[in-house]
Amino acid sequence: MEENKQDKKPEKIVFETDDGPSEWYVIDETRINSCNYILVADAPEGDAECLILKDTAPAESKESVYEEVEDDDELDIVAGMFEEALGDTEIVG
Repeated sequence: MEENKQDKKPEKIVFETDDGPSEWYVIDETRINSCNYILVADAPEGDAECLILKDTAPAESKESVYEEVEDDDELDIVAGMFEEALGDTEIVG
C-alpha cells in the first residue's frame, strides 16, 4: 500500500542562518525544470508560517543550499504545485 503524504510525519530540518540555527519542518518537496523545491513550516501541522525554498547549490554539490523563492511568478507556480499535491492545504502569500 502506498503511503499518503498527508499521513507522513514531517521531517525537522535545521537551517544555519546569519541569526543562528532555525528549525523548520519539511512538509513537501517537488522538482520542476531540474530545480528542487521544498515547502517548510514552523509547525508540523495546523496554521503555520510557511516558506517555499529553492535548492540553489550547483548540480555536482553533495549539499543543498536553500534560498527563499522571491520571484512572484515562480512562487505562484510552485505554490500551486504544492497545494495540488497536498490537497486540503492552502498557501497564502
